[in-house]
Order: sequence, then C-alpha cells, then structure tokens
Amino acid sequence: MSGADPSGSGSLPTRVAVTGTPGTGKSTATELLADEYDVIHLNDRIKGDDDLWTERDADRDTLVADLDAVRERLGDWAGVLDSHLAHRFDVDRVVVLRCHPETIEARLRERGESDATAAENAESEALDVILSEAVAEHGTENVYEIDTTDRDPVAVAGAIRAAIEGEREPSAGTVDFMEYI
Repeated sequence: MSGADPSGSGSLPTRVAVTGTPGTGKSTATELLADEYDVIHLNDRIKGDDDLWTERDADRDTLVADLDAVRERLGDWAGVLDSHLAHRFDVDRVVVLRCHPETIEARLRERGESDATAAENAESEALDVILSEAVAEHGTENVYEIDTTDRDPVAVAGAIRAAIEGEREPSAGTVDFMEYI
C-alpha cells in the first residue's frame, strides 16, 4: 500500500476493516480492490469452514461466528478484511460503509432474506449499530464513514481506496439515518 497517512506517521495501515450492515455494498466494492490489496472476504471463509462457527441461528438462518477461532485462523494477516464483523478484529483503520435503511431492506429482500431479517438490518443501520461498535473499539480517529446510498460500486471502491491511502480524513458520525426510525 502506498501513499500518506493523515495521522502524520508517514506509514499506511497494514490491516483495514471494511465493515457495515449487510446490504451496504462491502463485498461488491472490496472485490473491485482485489487487484490492489489482499482482500479477505471473511463471511465466505466462515461459511466454508465448520471450525469457524459455533452454531446456526435458526431464527435468522445464519451461522454464529467463533471470533476467537477466526482470529487464530487469520493469524498475522495484512490487507483488507471485508465483513460486517471486520471491525471486531485488530485493525489499523476501519471503513464503515453506510446505506439508507430503505435501500438495505430492498437489497436484502432481493437476495432472498426474510422480511424480518431485512427489517432488523435496516433498523440496525438507522441506529448506527456497527458505526458505534467500530468507534468504541477503534476510536473516532481510525474510523472512516462512507455513504453508499447513491454511489455506484466503482465510486465506493474509490472512496475506500482514499481512506486506505490516507487521502481523506477520519469521518465517524457524518452519516445520519435516524429519520428512518
């Protein structure tokens, strides 16, 4: 990774989390960065390895990740970690993708998620759940918020790249969807 770091240290982050509520565009955007950075699509790894999850949540039809096992399996990784759980790992910088809750609801329903799951994720987005967790874990100085609502994947990938390369300032708390509630 090349470029400058806005912290003034002169070095770029070696571990970057790209996180956000399901349906914000994480996997689509990070896939566009795979030629430049080592991108780890964590959810795919968890689904493909029985040792990385502890149980199936029948109500949500999802796997419950074993974060300690995932940490151990990742080892001394470097690159971009893509997942709604990525902010729960030891990273240098966190990019939180945000999207209007109505858009999230529509995207998740298009993917075949239940109405209840789509609504739960939309509400989580409106309440800043992942952003709040990221800031609590990593501090506002390491969190970059990107609103993906009206942006195409190439523009979102460019905004992620700018955060990684130190071409934008941290921006936690700049996106607000409370009107949805």
